[in-house]
Amino acid sequence: MAIKKRNHPQFLRPNYGRSSRSRIKKNWRRQRGIDNKKRLKIKYMGASPSIGYGQPAAIRGFHPRGKPEALVQSPSELENLKDIVIRIASGVGRLKREAIQKLAASKGLHVANPKKFEPKQKRMEKKERKRLAEQARKGEAPKPAPAQKTEEPKTAPAEQPQKPEAKAPAAAPEAKQ
Repeated sequence: MAIKKRNHPQFLRPNYGRSSRSRIKKNWRRQRGIDNKKRLKIKYMGASPSIGYGQPAAIRGFHPRGKPEALVQSPSELENLKDIVIRIASGVGRLKREAIQKLAASKGLHVANPKKFEPKQKRMEKKERKRLAEQARKGEAPKPAPAQKTEEPKTAPAEQPQKPEAKAPAAAPEAKQ
């Protein structure tokens, strides 16, 4: 079930969009000047945020899919969540994000901000192409790619041959008298 939230006008700063005031950003800042027309709520200056533009309490904080939303930072936070939309925190790295997305998919949870991950082989090829392009740009002859580590089957360490023990030096011959 999708939730339809009430619309509200854009809350813009005064003079936003004027060519002579290009430094003015779009984001809202409350006006504090003593003669400011926006602060005085002059109609032609546009709407200002107020409590009346809020959403009904029943749907406040809900995702448009009609479910509450939760911010997740680790896979362990998904344990008790059911019937909820999750949003992965922006500071979460690639490996943990991948684990969270897999766990959410297995539990049937919707991820609001998913990312697609390319397999490691493709990432390695991409790095290799970038390295070759950099060398070509510098005018260097392409160097062979560094040998990739191949995993050898781990076996018990081979017994190392023991060094023969050094013989004690023979007693010095006795000096003649």
